[in-house]
Amino acid sequence: MKPHMACHYLFFLSCFCFWCVSAQQQLQSSQTQVLLQIKKQLEYPKQLESWKDRWAVFCSSSSHVNVTCQANFVTELSIMGNSASSASAKARGDFDGFSIPNQTLSENFSMDSFVATLARLTNLKVLRLVSLGIWGPLPGKIHRLLSLEHLDLSSNFLCGSVPPKISTIVNLQILKLDDNFFNSTIPSLFLDSLTNLTVLDLSRNSLSGEIPKHYGSLNHLQNLDVSFNALTGKPPSELFSLPKITYLNLASNKLSGSFQNHVICSSKLRFVDISHNKLIGGLPSCLGTESENRVVVKCEGNCLSYELQHQHEMSYCSEVHVRKKKKKEEEEAQRNGVLIGVIVGVFVGVVILGLGFVVLCRRFCPRGMSEQHLLHKSVQDSNAASAVGFSSEILANARFISQASKLGREELPMCRPYSFEEIKEATNNFDNSTFMGENLYGKLYKGKLENGKQVAIRLMPLSKKYSLRNFKLRLDLLAKLRHPHLVTLLGHCIHGVVPNDHGTNVFLVYEFVSNGSFQTCLSGNSGSKVLNWTERLTVLISIAKAIHFLHTGMIPGFFKNRLKTNNILLDQHWIAKLSDYGLSIISEESDNCGGTRESPKSWEMKRLEDDVHSFGFILLEALVGPSVSAKREAILLNVMDSEDGWKQIVDPIVQAKCSKESLFVVISITNKCISPESWSRPSMEDVLWNLQYASQLEATADTDQRFHSASHH
Repeated sequence: MKPHMACHYLFFLSCFCFWCVSAQQQLQSSQTQVLLQIKKQLEYPKQLESWKDRWAVFCSSSSHVNVTCQANFVTELSIMGNSASSASAKARGDFDGFSIPNQTLSENFSMDSFVATLARLTNLKVLRLVSLGIWGPLPGKIHRLLSLEHLDLSSNFLCGSVPPKISTIVNLQILKLDDNFFNSTIPSLFLDSLTNLTVLDLSRNSLSGEIPKHYGSLNHLQNLDVSFNALTGKPPSELFSLPKITYLNLASNKLSGSFQNHVICSSKLRFVDISHNKLIGGLPSCLGTESENRVVVKCEGNCLSYELQHQHEMSYCSEVHVRKKKKKEEEEAQRNGVLIGVIVGVFVGVVILGLGFVVLCRRFCPRGMSEQHLLHKSVQDSNAASAVGFSSEILANARFISQASKLGREELPMCRPYSFEEIKEATNNFDNSTFMGENLYGKLYKGKLENGKQVAIRLMPLSKKYSLRNFKLRLDLLAKLRHPHLVTLLGHCIHGVVPNDHGTNVFLVYEFVSNGSFQTCLSGNSGSKVLNWTERLTVLISIAKAIHFLHTGMIPGFFKNRLKTNNILLDQHWIAKLSDYGLSIISEESDNCGGTRESPKSWEMKRLEDDVHSFGFILLEALVGPSVSAKREAILLNVMDSEDGWKQIVDPIVQAKCSKESLFVVISITNKCISPESWSRPSMEDVLWNLQYASQLEATADTDQRFHSASHH
């Protein structure tokens, strides 16, 4: 071969090898965006210094970081932090659920958002995030990592309970949550789905309760470690006979009682640690010194009749049974006391009610007017309640069910009754200058209370479908709704005579929200501020949180909220708040039409079956603007499914400052929300999750990845 030909050959060979290596390291842009977002959320740890931008080599391995990639997707993400941080916290004492300087990530860290980001690594099989200062409850959405086979979140500051949904990760083989601060009962829902589980490590937490017996049916389990918790009861004998078990550690708990006579040990069992519990009696023969299985057994610190020099006196372990017996006697005495108290209370209550009934009859019966006559009741209360889905019993027992629903409620003022005189004074006797508009739910006035606070007052005719009692129950239910992104209901007034109206009316007094509607800020009408893409995402996320609260924060939930962009208001700090929510439960609104003041076509009530569908059109309006969104059907049919199509219709203000990845996420969830088939629409939780992820993508996008750059090529 001639020298110059050899040089060419070597050159092409080198290029080919470089291309092969590059191809192996190349990731989809969405995957690199997720990794950069993870770096940001972990607050830029030293281990990830090499992840400088989207051009960095992500698929590599080092002593603390390992990223494995296949077919342009991340399949393994392992990041090892400083193990000393968790150890120091353990030495300090219990974790109180908040960030700790120099030990955990900062107070700005959100475990919920972090898991939502991780879930975008859809092909991830191995996730190991050890000693990184991650803190907070582990959210149930961890189950969205459907491909996981190995999950290791050990030596962090995770607290609360282990989410039951983790058991739906059907391919999971290794689960390590040791050395955290989980403080609920030991999880019991692993059997149904986690049939492939081989390693389960829940040690060094604060888990309580008994070890579930069905752990003895995890037939692939090889390693089980639940040591250093607060577990009670007898160890299930089935654990020792699991067909593949080799390592079983139950040490340093509060296990008590004695082993059954005929415990059978697996032939593969090699190590058992039951030390430092309160076990009594003898060891099973398969764990004794004469066993042929050659099992290493650690059992000191109990009250066993074995190796007496390393056991406590029987009184040490019998304290457990004495306490249990004493507690049982105390509980029985307490129950008897309560029963006697209830009987006496009922008797006294009956007497008081009887006397009260006599007094009321003497006072009101001569007038010949009942509550039902006052309200012109046309149907029985029970029938009216069932007609709209809420019985009086349900309304009276309505309650919060979500911890998230408490967010911000303590800071918001409580709802109170107002007199009609206060309403008249606030609106200057309903002066025309205070009139703000009218819609299906009635007229809206601007007012000022005696203390100078500005309010918005909704005037509604009282529905003839409800009795006074049932209507007040509905008002009380509406008054319980408190959320930072709901316009706060400050109070209400029921009055029988209003100028120019007949019958009974209700006034709802709301906080006044001063910066106009979301619709106005999308169109720029009246010289208002026009929101950019990041600001629009912030509004959409806020309202999605409010709707999710309406759906899940109460029993019963509120699902028919007439969601439109002009019902989304912005306060002086540009914080979004949803108005006119929940009013369908107290109005005369028809179920099949948008009312006389708004045509069925404009609201499309016949076709809108849920709030998700309505919110989809709010998303559409945020993407394309109010003027274009009026042509809804044409947009959906002709442009929303094609890249060229959305380039033509997306609002230029959005195009000027948005990343293509962020925009695609919102377009995708919009298409799902406005699907004609209700069964195919996502839940509000899924909508919120996608919007938060779009916001994360936008926050980490490089300037050269912006939409306007992509649209010019």
